[in-house]
Amino acid sequence: MDKWEENLGNTREQLLHEISSVGFDEFNRRVELNKWSIAQVCHHLVISEKLFTKAIMVGLEQKNPPEAEHMPVHFVSDRSNKIQAPKISEPSSEPFQVLQITQLLNDSRNKFMDILGQIDDKSVLKVIAAKHPIFGCLPLDQWVELLYLHEQRHIEQIIDLKSLC
Repeated sequence: MDKWEENLGNTREQLLHEISSVGFDEFNRRVELNKWSIAQVCHHLVISEKLFTKAIMVGLEQKNPPEAEHMPVHFVSDRSNKIQAPKISEPSSEPFQVLQITQLLNDSRNKFMDILGQIDDKSVLKVIAAKHPIFGCLPLDQWVELLYLHEQRHIEQIIDLKSLC
């Protein structure tokens, strides 16, 4: 198992653990009007993962992919660095059931892993890049790394939200 597979698996396991015992009201409660609920954080993660999957697919399909340097994406892990979610990844304001979000998370992860599983030579992920809304031209292997770093960031947010309920 690759390191990124292990990190993706461990992070998702932690996310599912954090939301598994949350009731419907707590899951959908917004502690402040301008803050997301736990459900919205999770829905944002589903949307983001779908967008990451699409970005990797587009990157792999490019005839002349742009070259890109590796970026310091680890700053995403530090929640003191405020990052505005791109409009395209903003969650729905509709309420969600935990089971419904769990299924959406499972579906998006399965699609993401299917795409990665179709790549015979994973080293191409280091040399092919796709445009990221925050980092610009980002090598595909960093899209994979960013996925679990982004999820870890939001797990911390969920833990904070649970402590406020």
